[in-house]
Amino acid sequence: MKMPWKMLPYLPMARRLLAAGRLPALLLAVTRKKGSRRLVGELGEQLTLLRQLCVAWWKGEYRAVSAQAMVSVVAALLYFLSPLDAIPDWIPGLGFVDDLAVLSWVVRNWSAELAAFRAWRDAGPASRRASLDVLPDSKAKREA
Repeated sequence: MKMPWKMLPYLPMARRLLAAGRLPALLLAVTRKKGSRRLVGELGEQLTLLRQLCVAWWKGEYRAVSAQAMVSVVAALLYFLSPLDAIPDWIPGLGFVDDLAVLSWVVRNWSAELAAFRAWRDAGPASRRASLDVLPDSKAKREA
């Protein structure tokens, strides 16, 4: 399946964001937007899974994800944050359709890696899963 064309500009942004160590700021913004919109269902579940993967990666707890998958996940989160994407978010009933399409593409395209992460997350103690819902401190250094 082809990548959504509107996501292409977000890939270099995602690479720069990861290289600059700005992932915690992105995760905070995603959490705020998700909370302000009360997103439920598929979109909410996908955002939670991708956010948890990013938290585990940032903390150095889970690194069994390819660099390409990580860049795609971050690019999709950047796309979700953008209010001026293919369908502007302020259009009632339609604003998140394109966001859902991009997030769904990432989840489908990287399904094996996300399934491995989900298995790792679910196999651990309850404290692990709870820790993945705690956003990292943006001032803390990422473990190598």
